[in-house]
Amino acid sequence: MPFLGKDWRSTGWVWTRTEHGWRRVICYGHELEDNKDLHMKQFCCANRENVFVDNVCQLATTKRKKDFSNHKTRSQFVFTDKWVCVQKGSTKERHGYCTLGEALNRLDFSSAIEDLSRFNYVAKILMLIARCELTSLSGAAQKNYFNILEKIVHKAFDDHYNPRIVREVLRQLITSMQDLTVQVGRCALVGNTNTWMCRQQTVLKWLQQLSNLQIPKEVHVGISLCQLPLHTQVKILNKLSDVRDVVNLGRVSPTLHMLSESTGVWKKLCHFHFSGREVCGNLVLTQSDKVDWKLMYLTLRRYYPIKEQYSDTLYYCNHCRVVFWQDHDLAILFKDSGHPCTITPGDRMVPISPQRFIDLFKF
Repeated sequence: MPFLGKDWRSTGWVWTRTEHGWRRVICYGHELEDNKDLHMKQFCCANRENVFVDNVCQLATTKRKKDFSNHKTRSQFVFTDKWVCVQKGSTKERHGYCTLGEALNRLDFSSAIEDLSRFNYVAKILMLIARCELTSLSGAAQKNYFNILEKIVHKAFDDHYNPRIVREVLRQLITSMQDLTVQVGRCALVGNTNTWMCRQQTVLKWLQQLSNLQIPKEVHVGISLCQLPLHTQVKILNKLSDVRDVVNLGRVSPTLHMLSESTGVWKKLCHFHFSGREVCGNLVLTQSDKVDWKLMYLTLRRYYPIKEQYSDTLYYCNHCRVVFWQDHDLAILFKDSGHPCTITPGDRMVPISPQRFIDLFKF
């Protein structure tokens, strides 16, 4: 039967005599200020059972400082393996299950963001976690999450690499934090409310700094983009899969604006992001019975999700149920797939999207 109440091993409360009778001494909180006239000798008896330690007076102050600085603490878990087993139940060989927080700690996302081919992929995963899975993270996973986010923000500041997607992650995170933090003293997130309030202020500060970020204009000594031949500029536009990049590139010069509005660029965007059935079922014609591919793309985007493209992603092995980062150089030289698998790597290893990664750890 569980024991409810004060621990029987405690030495008991400390009392002092006042003009109005006996009064219990409170050794924490704001009530310490009311007991400044008490001396240490009043609490020391012959058998030294009740000793008022001076360090206890600083308990409330220390706790408040710990709450405010807790979000700056680095995670104490360091894993050398860059793979994690997706376990959703107990078997004879393995007991327990793997959570999203454990996967976030083990897959070494902090090193992955240093690789430009994995930067957008990691940022998308952080955005999805902030949108719907923030409440499922443990305390250690929360620290690791904000440590990774801090590195991404600093990379956007230092290298000016893709600050747009970093702003999107921060906006999604601040929206989720404001929705989950109902009011001071009530929080749907794991951890102290003061810690989450400090994290919220930090995210707002990062967002403000990114909004005021000015990318310096580079001095080119060679040929510039506008000086390239027209067919080369058209090939560059056709390689872009994000419509925002096409629109921003069209603002550089009148020539690029004319090329970005061409029918061929928007036609390739439609066929890249949407299937042939979706395209044929939603044709948008002009008055001259020609297909308006730009308007058609904007129409299809409202009803169908656009295709996501990443240079490098996490892989999932269907044989051993392991999620891992694949080192392509090691895979070519040493035939190392990146995880301890008992079979020859082949079709069983498939790349997974950020949403698929989140779904693997839903129970």
